[in-house]
Amino acid sequence: MLQVLGDRVLVGMELADLEKLLTPAQPTYRARQLYDALYRKQVADLSEISSLPQALRNELVARSRLGFPEIERRFDSSDGTRRYLLRLADNRTVEAVLMPEGERDTICISSQVGCPVDCKFCLTALMGLERNLTAGEIVGQVLYVARDNGLKAADSRMNVVMMGMGEPLLNLENVLKATRLLCDPQGIGLSQKRITVSTSGIIPKIGELGRAAVRPKLAISLNASTEEQRRELMPITRKYHLADLMKACKAYPLRPWEKLTFEYVLLRGVNDTDADAKRVVRLLAHLNCKVNLIALNPGPGIPFETPDPERVHSFQQILRRAVPCFVRKPRGRDIFAACGQLKRVTADLVEIGSAG
Repeated sequence: MLQVLGDRVLVGMELADLEKLLTPAQPTYRARQLYDALYRKQVADLSEISSLPQALRNELVARSRLGFPEIERRFDSSDGTRRYLLRLADNRTVEAVLMPEGERDTICISSQVGCPVDCKFCLTALMGLERNLTAGEIVGQVLYVARDNGLKAADSRMNVVMMGMGEPLLNLENVLKATRLLCDPQGIGLSQKRITVSTSGIIPKIGELGRAAVRPKLAISLNASTEEQRRELMPITRKYHLADLMKACKAYPLRPWEKLTFEYVLLRGVNDTDADAKRVVRLLAHLNCKVNLIALNPGPGIPFETPDPERVHSFQQILRRAVPCFVRKPRGRDIFAACGQLKRVTADLVEIGSAG
């Protein structure tokens, strides 16, 4: 018999967790077999784990569950992007997005249900925060989307970005546990180079992230060139000031192969001038970094407009004189899957989409 009774969720458990669950009733290698089935083989049903004896399988089925999210709805974009509305065990929903491009597949996942940070240009902020996701719910998004699209970390250029719903650094314990599971070569097997976490700038947690033995790459959502401007766009700046954020970035312990990434959402007539670009160059001076520019992805309830392509190009050219700078291609705008658009849009999607 299993030592721990009750409904146990297995996806999200590390090997040590599974050993505690199974022993002393089972030999320790059974935990490894179960771990292998969950993460490397990515089984969809506990009864399918043929490496385990039938009695143990029956016991697991009776007292445990895998814990994968269920599909509520999937939206397919004209550009190949797929947006998943996924239902959790408590009937709350989160979103994940698959963005295929050439030989590379990027899965964008959520770390919270909703978000507490209240960035003024983001649809997710309109939801507020409902709760943190568990490590299993974070990993479960990756496994679900990968299985639905026939992706394997070992045989495809699969990348994971924690840039969906939520502020990952306000759920750092679960984000780091999920990262360990995603990166374990005996399990899912992703490289740390292929996982990125994006933060609005939770300064104490940036330092904590940097001390983790296994961690994703770090992206900072900048979006402004001055303290005052950033306070208006990102109220979190009232607590974590821009100058202090830059100090935390300078102190961040980059690995030999790593650069910091700064994300900058361009809003027409707000933060997209040449003067803004020059101030950003000064902010990022002496940092080993690159910049991703994102022309605003519009949505209902967002009081900003997308800048013209010429304005984006001018901004990019100024930054390029000092730092590598790229314009992120919008993906899945027609299904509200683009950056800043995740807000569980369902019924109003067809109406809004057809209006354009």
